[in-house]
Amino acid sequence: MKVVVLTGAGISAESGVSTFRDNGGLWEDHRIEDVATPEGFERDPETVQRFYDARRAALADVVPNPAHHALAELELALGDGLLVVTQNVDDLHERAGSKRVIHMHGELLQALCAACETRSPWAGDLLGGPACPACDAAALRPDVVWFGEIPYEMDRIQSALAGADLFVSIGTSGAVYPAAGFVQLARAFGARTLELNLEPSDGSHFFHEARHGRAGEIVPGWVADLVG
Repeated sequence: MKVVVLTGAGISAESGVSTFRDNGGLWEDHRIEDVATPEGFERDPETVQRFYDARRAALADVVPNPAHHALAELELALGDGLLVVTQNVDDLHERAGSKRVIHMHGELLQALCAACETRSPWAGDLLGGPACPACDAAALRPDVVWFGEIPYEMDRIQSALAGADLFVSIGTSGAVYPAAGFVQLARAFGARTLELNLEPSDGSHFFHEARHGRAGEIVPGWVADLVG
């Protein structure tokens, strides 16, 4: 069986990771245009670096929840038959034990060099202009895909969706493209589709089946059903 799982902010929210779109989320004191666009970075790089430095540091205060651990257990059962595609920029899937993960929107624990385009592991601050480990240029930015930029590994993701027997969306709003269109692409290639979400998403009607509730409860239950 080939399974593609898409995860969004809802799965990490249960670990205490603040989300962009909820009340009290990270957008509260910042406009999207200011901290999540190339233009915002060009206008005020210090504010953007400070914003993502704080998010990177906050990862130390959160841990994977039962939904992350359940997906890691599913990988042990399915091996190469499972691919997790996440819209999240945290490392909770990896800390839970998942290895076959695509971060389509980048990773907080990496830095992208604007000079040489190298993506380097990065755990510290970027404010202050540290040198790129690859070319020594003081041109590092968060390795996060901002609005108006192309998500990572889209060809690999689309190939996986085309070959999937089952597509599962966990904790996503169903409103942000291109990820919101994955269910339609998977269905077009013949996959069964399942939504696992706190409540119906904007795209719920595209799925064959939906289960609603907390990810930490419904994801382990679904994994148990799937692997028997």
